[in-house]
Amino acid sequence: MSAPILNQTTAHTSPGVSSQSLAEDSAGLVLLSIEHAMTGAATWDQARAGLRALATTPVDAAQHTGLFYGAPALTFILHTAQADGRPRGQATLSRLDDLVSRIVRARLDAAAHRSASDAAPEFAEYDLFHGLTGLGALLLLRRPSSDVLADVLHYVVDLAQPRIRDDIMLPGWWVDHDPDPSAPTPGGHANLGMAHGAAALLALLGTAARRGIIVDGQLDAIAALLNWFDQWRQNGPRGTWWPQWLTRDELRTGRPTDSHPPRVSWCYGAPGIARAIQIGAIATGDHTRRATAEAAIASALTSEQIERLTDPGLCHGIAGLHQTAYRAALDAIDTTIADRLTAVAPYLARSATIDGADSPGEGGGDRSFLTGRSGVDLAASTLHHHRPPTSGWDACLLIS
Repeated sequence: MSAPILNQTTAHTSPGVSSQSLAEDSAGLVLLSIEHAMTGAATWDQARAGLRALATTPVDAAQHTGLFYGAPALTFILHTAQADGRPRGQATLSRLDDLVSRIVRARLDAAAHRSASDAAPEFAEYDLFHGLTGLGALLLLRRPSSDVLADVLHYVVDLAQPRIRDDIMLPGWWVDHDPDPSAPTPGGHANLGMAHGAAALLALLGTAARRGIIVDGQLDAIAALLNWFDQWRQNGPRGTWWPQWLTRDELRTGRPTDSHPPRVSWCYGAPGIARAIQIGAIATGDHTRRATAEAAIASALTSEQIERLTDPGLCHGIAGLHQTAYRAALDAIDTTIADRLTAVAPYLARSATIDGADSPGEGGGDRSFLTGRSGVDLAASTLHHHRPPTSGWDACLLIS
């Protein structure tokens, strides 16, 4: 696959190019085909066909794109196809890199304009799925020495600083909108999760620091975010946990109103948050916080906790719990997390098709990356091969 697999890398603004979204079936199945090809579980034929199929429409490089959609998503997928050192689609990938840099520059300019007006950001500006944190994670893979990555890190450092609004100290990533239409938070909220909140900020800054990429204020910002999670850490009979988000009233009282821990998911639960804390603690040599984070992940790996998960997917299900804990286990001080991962394995194996009973493209239902079958099978490949993903597909979750 030495020739470019995309015929064009033009800006396209239609939001209907679903094949360029990691939330849809096509992209997730291509990631799975790439991982299978790299592990020797399949030939490259299906992966090549999938990559070409993703190129049947012009690339969306408008400002609504992000790590999980459009030019950045295609860049990430092609990046995974080069993880074995083979320059597959290199000419196309170079053009996509340039598109991504232009997208990021425009997004940083928009964020600076918003900040100058003293308005609060939105998820779409900063989060992992849509915003600059996700774009920063991509640049960390593609252009780690670039000025544009440094500028994204400066942006995240600034976002970690508190702001006084309406006579109350709010974190810089405070948003004025609800976390979800079904979960109203009048007056806004501060999100703690990996998908849309402070955990992703910490994971990006910590991962960059671990790779020797540090800008002014970055280590202080990591310390501030670690302090934030210290403040809101809860301990109960099921182990350590954190609220999914906080309202103004909760910030004023210093106590979360919900006394029950959320499910042990990657997106909002203790595993994703604790993995971010572990990354930040390792980056700063903080052995106490590292141990706390690893104990929190271990406490999520019990049958009681696992059975609270009602779906198998990466975002808020079994696959995400396993992949997050697996990555944490590789960095852990001791083997507790690795030993307890055996409790998750049967649940993941029952949800997967990694045994070859059918191919990833067969069958109905949700076959997408985040919530569906391709993501489950990717996590099951990690379980099956007992080693980190060869393609590095889980870098888009900011856990590696």
